[in-house]
Amino acid sequence: MPHESRIPLSRLDPNAPLVLDTRALSRQPGSSREQTLNVPAPENFGVEMVGVPEGAELELDLRFESVLEGVLVTGTAWVPLEGECARCLDPIASTFEADFQELFVYPDTRSGGNADDDELRLEDDLIDLEPVLRDAVLLALPLSPLCRDDCPGLCSECGVRLADAGPDHHHDAADPRWAALQGITDLRERKQEG
Repeated sequence: MPHESRIPLSRLDPNAPLVLDTRALSRQPGSSREQTLNVPAPENFGVEMVGVPEGAELELDLRFESVLEGVLVTGTAWVPLEGECARCLDPIASTFEADFQELFVYPDTRSGGNADDDELRLEDDLIDLEPVLRDAVLLALPLSPLCRDDCPGLCSECGVRLADAGPDHHHDAADPRWAALQGITDLRERKQEG
């Protein structure tokens, strides 16, 4: 019969780039430290049309503060973005800045023992910053990125970039409902000529 009080073995990998050690920060509320990190981007770090290339360097400015319930992490991430314009499909490359703040609760406090599933906990004084960073960046990314605000997009008839085509680009498209009448006007013109 299984034992009901078993603790799940979900341990964090201390060698993972976004798993950070908080032992240097005392548990005394009010103590703090700052840290700047350059870490590689995890995989699948983006939305459909724009994202951070896997392994690209992320720059993080972090502040760790010890509070009564746990460790409050406040930070700013600068991430390189690559993707394509939603209107003209040209490649886009830029840098994006995302701010975040998250409380990691101590497992041995009353709050940590009764923490909700969505609350993040410290495990052996380690925190996993990846879910926090992923939420901060992905929720702020545009779903329809543009190469520039006034991008005219592509021509719906021929697919040429309207920015390159010029203002005189147009197509004489006949309404298919009038196509049968086109033959009548051609017949009249031939009668007048002959």
